[in-house]
Amino acid sequence: MALIDGIKRQLRSVIEWQNPDPDALLGQWTENGDEIKNASKLIVGPGQGCIFVYQGQVKAVIEQQCLINLETDNLPFWTTIKKFMQFFESEHKVGIYFFRKTKILDQKWGTTSIIKYQDPKYQFPIGLKAYGNYSYQIADAQAFFVNIAGSHNRVGIEDFRKVISARIIQPISDYLAECGYSYADIDANREEISRGIAIKLAISFRKLGFSISDFRIEGTDFDEDTQRRINRIADLTAEAQAAQAVGLDYVKVQQLDAMREAARNEGGGAGAGMGLGAGVALGQNMAQSLTGLPSGGNAGAEDIESKLVKLKQLFEAGLISETEYGAKKQEILAKF
Repeated sequence: MALIDGIKRQLRSVIEWQNPDPDALLGQWTENGDEIKNASKLIVGPGQGCIFVYQGQVKAVIEQQCLINLETDNLPFWTTIKKFMQFFESEHKVGIYFFRKTKILDQKWGTTSIIKYQDPKYQFPIGLKAYGNYSYQIADAQAFFVNIAGSHNRVGIEDFRKVISARIIQPISDYLAECGYSYADIDANREEISRGIAIKLAISFRKLGFSISDFRIEGTDFDEDTQRRINRIADLTAEAQAAQAVGLDYVKVQQLDAMREAARNEGGGAGAGMGLGAGVALGQNMAQSLTGLPSGGNAGAEDIESKLVKLKQLFEAGLISETEYGAKKQEILAKF
């Protein structure tokens, strides 16, 4: 069998990449080991390219679909190689690598670590996670072979996806730090952010021999610390809007909440005293904010109606209790 296999290798006359693995991005032709011996034709199929490596150096890159007669065609690199080979046998071996030229579509990416930057609006640290997809293709086969493939005889699409994912983090972090988007603006501006990141990625990855396109951000998320800060901001914003709806500023609402909590505190004389003071202060604040008149003053019917409406809104918003609502309502009506 060994003899028959040897004869077959000697008679082989065609070099081509037949039925490549769907996951293969680059692969070494090894049907004859690393010798080409009696091979006389090279076939580069549709969507393929071919790299000739001799003594560790890239001697030629063929990027067009073609059929080359290695015995008669005038190819400088091939002529040079043949000078060192007798009957296509030599201690100097030729490495032949085929690579995929077609675009690799719909590749998934996701951040393997948290992207950290300072929120430009709220001035607190953001921890962002993101994911999406992209497409790419080999644009400079020689640079790709030197910088990515190296001594490997095969590079798979899945292997290369890991390389890209590891290199995506820094450009994304740099862009988010420069673009000035607050956490609340990221989802609304995904397309613009994607375009900005894609430009940074294109410049970086072009040096490695491939081009990246159709880069998209499909979703984002935040780490626990960031989410806690975001929820706090949302709560404070909602409280401020509720206060504005009933005609109070947020500071007054906070004062009312603090006084109410103090009034509920039954823990000792200090709490009782604070509760008494809170009740007096609460009455004064409510009288001033809702009646706008000192005790004993008179008010017109329209002003009284307006104050009663605001008082009811305050009660319905849960900012005062039912008892406080009833007492203050009677106080306002007494001014009429």
